[in-house]
Amino acid sequence: MCRWCSWGSGDCAVSPLFAEGSSAITGLRVRTVNTVLAHRPLTIGLVLAVALLLPFISSNYLIDVLTSAILYAILATALNITVGLTGVLVLGFIGFYAVGAYTTGILTAKFALCGFWVALPLSGLAAMLCGILLGIPALRLKGDYLAVVTLGFGEIIRIFLTNLNGLTGGPNGILGIKRPSLGFFPLDHPRDFYWFVLAMLALIVLVVARLADSRYGRSWVAIRENEMAAGALGINVFRKHLLSFSLSAFFGGIAGSLFAVKQGFISPDSFTFYESVLVLCMVVLGGIGNVVGSVTGAPLLIVVPEFLREFSLYRMLVFGAVMIAFMVFRPNGLLGSRMITQEIKDREDAAP
Repeated sequence: MCRWCSWGSGDCAVSPLFAEGSSAITGLRVRTVNTVLAHRPLTIGLVLAVALLLPFISSNYLIDVLTSAILYAILATALNITVGLTGVLVLGFIGFYAVGAYTTGILTAKFALCGFWVALPLSGLAAMLCGILLGIPALRLKGDYLAVVTLGFGEIIRIFLTNLNGLTGGPNGILGIKRPSLGFFPLDHPRDFYWFVLAMLALIVLVVARLADSRYGRSWVAIRENEMAAGALGINVFRKHLLSFSLSAFFGGIAGSLFAVKQGFISPDSFTFYESVLVLCMVVLGGIGNVVGSVTGAPLLIVVPEFLREFSLYRMLVFGAVMIAFMVFRPNGLLGSRMITQEIKDREDAAP
């Protein structure tokens, strides 16, 4: 019998994390959350160096595609907080993206109430508020029911944006959203804006990685593995769910704000259900629960299809075949870390 809950020790997936004290948690921390980020600093540095130098050898069109890939990487990193770390399936995540984009568009272009640097955090906070208002009732549901509720949220947001003509411009959207400036240096050139968005991605990945390595991240993983056992150990499951949901929405709103200034124009057609599925595919392809995996999955699904435009009739067929192959041969994703239960099993097998 487990001394941390009423479960049998073979059934409890959480107690081994705490039974051996903080050293056990430390030993599992790096391997279960961000293996590549922790053990491959040289690789990460090399990838960042290549990303910084790419604009010098790329056309403006390719730079624009790479910028879009980075925005999707931010979205995938944000979604991975709920789907990967907490195990909550969200099918309408693009709704938070839309809230962030329209908050920036309304504040900077529609009514010109403030500049971008004020609108950026406000966009994240507006999306976070929507996440809290949605999460309080919705997170009491489980599984498919919760996924359907989040799907409905994404569609409701898009319908609201279409019908609120006076505020959002309706189907015509909002025009004239200007690029930000760093002091007296405008980020109008695609290369300059690319570097700015890349810096934002690096900052968000660092924050999410540190969150995943914190006690909150370990609580999220414990809830993902066995919600009942985590609750028996004293973890407030609902509050931790709500925290991950709201933080995920915040970073989704930040991505939406960056998308608005990149495009200079937003409309409800940019925030369809297809976009939510695409972001979820990035998380699954890169590796659920792996922060670096989310960043890896986004370029694969954004940049690679651009090189297959000559085969547009077969592009989706190839895309579907690749996804099926990954599910068969790499079910945990390209960089997916093993589930924490497997890590516990390995430790138990290695123990004398």
